[in-house]
Amino acid sequence: MLRYAAIDVGSNAVRLLIADITQNENGYSFKKNTLVRVPLRLGDDAFLEQKISKKKSGDLVKTMIAFKNLMEVYQVSAYLACATSSMREATNGAEIIEIIREKADLNLEIIEGQREANIIYANHIEDSLDIRKNYLYIDVGGGSTELSVFVNKIPVASKSFNIGTIRILDNQDKEETWEEMKAWLREHTSDYKNLAGIGTGGNINKIYRMANEKDGVPLSFLKLKSIYNQLNILSLKERIQIYGLNPDRADVIIPASEIFITIMKWTGIKQIYVPRVGMVDGIINLLIAENLD
Repeated sequence: MLRYAAIDVGSNAVRLLIADITQNENGYSFKKNTLVRVPLRLGDDAFLEQKISKKKSGDLVKTMIAFKNLMEVYQVSAYLACATSSMREATNGAEIIEIIREKADLNLEIIEGQREANIIYANHIEDSLDIRKNYLYIDVGGGSTELSVFVNKIPVASKSFNIGTIRILDNQDKEETWEEMKAWLREHTSDYKNLAGIGTGGNINKIYRMANEKDGVPLSFLKLKSIYNQLNILSLKERIQIYGLNPDRADVIIPASEIFITIMKWTGIKQIYVPRVGMVDGIINLLIAENLD
């Protein structure tokens, strides 16, 4: 069995996906074998102090060593490890990368926003899009939001903005960044009719499950707003108790909802499709494309 691994070092959580690769008449596909998620919250350090603390960098190194051991046990033949917004902004990011290379024998790549968007593209969601519609792809993370406009299944514009769930919780989002995003959306979406949304990231995936929609059915703006209102009137403890949210999901789900709602308001999007894929899925697809296709 051919196995690939994807590591995503995000601002909220660090993930490892080990996937089994299979061949069929349409090429190659993968099945998720093991997914491990560790909520390290690197963004709290990076966005407030511009540096990853000794404690959190130590925890990250330990996590990478554990991931390396799991990859060896599962006999992974290829992997790609990527770090996003928090490691981009941390002044000691490069130093931590070297420690991980030395102690965990892993190559971790700090990627820019456009590379992050390209990895998410690798999920090939456009293959299932309705060619009669135009789409705004919205990926919300802890430190940044990646936006891409698809016309006739082709990405025609994309940009990464420093607006994310951890950044908002820490009051590190800037008004001028919101204004920049609004202006970019106006420039790149105002000419398109029938604009629908595509949402990715752990928070929109969770909201979609809470909406009890059938797979493939889009989430309406009104349903999203309703779920947000239900969650927002509750305390953190109540969100955990009533909805069974993990503590590290119960807080970030509020700013994530606000990002999606704001973008949908600005663009007039009334429906958003939620394919329930993310960065690690894109990394696996990228590895398939680079090694097998």
